[in-house]
Amino acid sequence: MELGQHHIALNVKNLQASKEFYLKLGFIVDERYSNPQQKWLIIKNGTLVIGLYEGIIPRNTLTFTPTNILELQQHLKQKGVPFVLEAKEDAKGVKHFLLVDPDGNPLFFEQH
Repeated sequence: MELGQHHIALNVKNLQASKEFYLKLGFIVDERYSNPQQKWLIIKNGTLVIGLYEGIIPRNTLTFTPTNILELQQHLKQKGVPFVLEAKEDAKGVKHFLLVDPDGNPLFFEQH
C-alpha cells in the first residue's frame, strides 16, 4: 500500500517568524506549492518537507498525497480503519480524507 509523498503540516502562530526560523536551519521555500497571501508555505531541506500553516489547521498533522486516494481509502476501510472524514468519489478538484491514530494524531490524505 503506497501512501505517496508526505509532509509534516505545522500549525504556526506567525508565518513570517516561522519562515525566518526554518530558513536559518537551511530550509528553502518551495514557491510552486506555497501561498503566503493565504498564510501557508511549503519548505524543504533535502528530502524533508514541512508545511507551515498559520490559522488553517487546528493541530500539527501528517499529510500524505497518494496517487489513487479512492483506492487507498477502500483498502483502509477493508482493514477496519475508522475515518473521521471520507473522500467523496464524485468530488471535483481536491479529494481528501482524514484519519486519527490511536493517540489522537491527525493524518490527512489529499489528491489533487
